[in-house]
Amino acid sequence: MTGSIKEDCVRAAAYTGDRKVEVVEAEAVPPSAGQVQVRVAYVGLCGTDLHVVHGSMDARVTKPLVFGHEMSGTVEAVGSDVEGWVPGDRVTVMPLDWDGTCPACLAGNQHICQHLNFIGIDSPGALQALWNVPAATLVRLPADLALDAAALVEPVAVAVHDVRRSELREGEKAVVIGGGPIGVLIATVARRFGADVTVVEVDPARRAQVESLGFATIDPRTTDQIAWVEEWTGGAGADVVFEVSGAAAAVLGATDLAKARGTIVVVAIHPTPREVNLQRVFWRELRLLGARVYQRTDFEKAVELVAEGVIPTEALITEIVPLQRTQDAIGELEAGRAMKILVDVQEGQPV
Repeated sequence: MTGSIKEDCVRAAAYTGDRKVEVVEAEAVPPSAGQVQVRVAYVGLCGTDLHVVHGSMDARVTKPLVFGHEMSGTVEAVGSDVEGWVPGDRVTVMPLDWDGTCPACLAGNQHICQHLNFIGIDSPGALQALWNVPAATLVRLPADLALDAAALVEPVAVAVHDVRRSELREGEKAVVIGGGPIGVLIATVARRFGADVTVVEVDPARRAQVESLGFATIDPRTTDQIAWVEEWTGGAGADVVFEVSGAAAAVLGATDLAKARGTIVVVAIHPTPREVNLQRVFWRELRLLGARVYQRTDFEKAVELVAEGVIPTEALITEIVPLQRTQDAIGELEAGRAMKILVDVQEGQPV
């Protein structure tokens, strides 16, 4: 969209179907009771956003959908019944809105509520200049944390949750299958927690970047990964294997890398059922775990890790583009030419 914009409207990027992302006008409305209006600074694009744009979630989303959930910004206004937040506060959003009444919520697992509203998929997301969200979803950012780096808090929270879910302990060995953004973050968090980490990655550019961050890597096309891991672990196998690639071959091969009573954590979103070597699961008494989204403690830990400089944000952020180039950025990610692209939501907005 070009030209003038209507009064009381802002620009937003929306998935409109048929793999298209368009810049549209979104009405700027005051926050309702219990809501906070956030002036969005940066939004990170991720694999989930690709699933949305590819149409894989068309049965779930309402089009046009303003998507995006990895973000940073500042409080613009607060609705009634909101305490503890004032305009200018720097924030990110944990984009989960649960009902609090389903069996999962009542069991203390609100983050995987059976009727979960994942904000940015099931309801409008962050790719808009002014975004109204439930006050309970806000997570405070340090005043001195750069907002572009802070846009990575959400994927770091994913990694923290994955590592905590695995129960990985200091001194143990972990294999991360997939050297994309989440794979790198899991490897970084696991190392911070005291583990020895190796990353399996087929793409040479990504493998080089992973190695530049100090991790050992395996190219499974040229190296026998089973023999490599056995030598690395003294014949035992890895304590934990994180499957992050989403590839069928990786899922099938993950069980061969884990030690007796080792753990395999399924992190990637798999669009179709995958073959799993259940004989190996039985024979070695393996644990097979799913890891989905995060809890608030994961978000708070993620803010801490980003603020401390543990997360290599500069190495991960390939490019920052204006809102008008969101479709181009999606194409860059599809082609595998970028690690993490941020959208500068405020650039090009009406003054």
